[in-house]
Amino acid sequence: MLQRPEMVLIDVDGTLVDSVPDLAFCVDEMMKQLDMPVRGEASVRHWVGNGVERLVKRGLINELNGEPDDALYNKALPIFRELYAENTSVRSCLYDGVPEALEFLKSTGVKIGCVTNKASEFTLPILNDLGISDYFETVLCGDQVERKKPDPQPLLMSAEKLGVSPQASMMLGDSMSDVKAARAAEFSIICMSYGYNHGEDIRDYNPDAVVDSMADIEAIVAW
Repeated sequence: MLQRPEMVLIDVDGTLVDSVPDLAFCVDEMMKQLDMPVRGEASVRHWVGNGVERLVKRGLINELNGEPDDALYNKALPIFRELYAENTSVRSCLYDGVPEALEFLKSTGVKIGCVTNKASEFTLPILNDLGISDYFETVLCGDQVERKKPDPQPLLMSAEKLGVSPQASMMLGDSMSDVKAARAAEFSIICMSYGYNHGEDIRDYNPDAVVDSMADIEAIVAW
C-alpha cells in the first residue's frame, strides 16, 4: 500500500488520453503533403511521448532516434502543427477508468495537476474537449518550461505552485520519462501498463506500482 499523497500530477498522452489516432492521422497527412510514404498508426504509437517536434522528426526518418534534413524538418513541422490544431481531439479518447479515477481523486481532497510535454496549444483544447479540464488546479505544458520531462523541473514547478512538498507528491504516468522525472523530483510514481513507452515494458523502469486502469489506484494507495 502506497502512502497517501497531498498532490497528484497526471501525464496526458498514454495516461489520460489515447491520442495516437489523431497523431497518426496528422503524421500520415503530413507525409502525403511532402510526397513521402505514410507511416501508419502502429509506428506512431511507438514514437509518441517526447513532444510534437520529436514526433515529426521520427516520422520523417521512420526511426525512433536520429535527425532528418533540416530543410525538410522546417518544412514539415508547420504542416503538422496546422493539421494537429484541427485534429487534437477528433479521434482521441479517454482511457477506460480515467473518469472514475478523476472523480475519486476529487473526492479525496488531494490537489490534482496535469504535467505534459505536449504544447499548451494542443493540451488545453484536448482536456477541454474531453471534459476533464475542470479537475486540474494546474496544467503545465512542454512549452511553459525550460526543460521537459524526464527532467524534474515541470514536477517541481507544479509542486511549488500548489504549495506541496515533492516528498508528499505522486505522479501518474506511462513512460520512462515520467519515472525518471518522478525519481529525480522525489515523487512517488504509479504507471499505466497501457501507455506509450517506445515498445518497452514500463515495469523495467521500476515505478512504485503499475496498474491496468487508472481506477485501480483507489485500491493501492492509503487514501
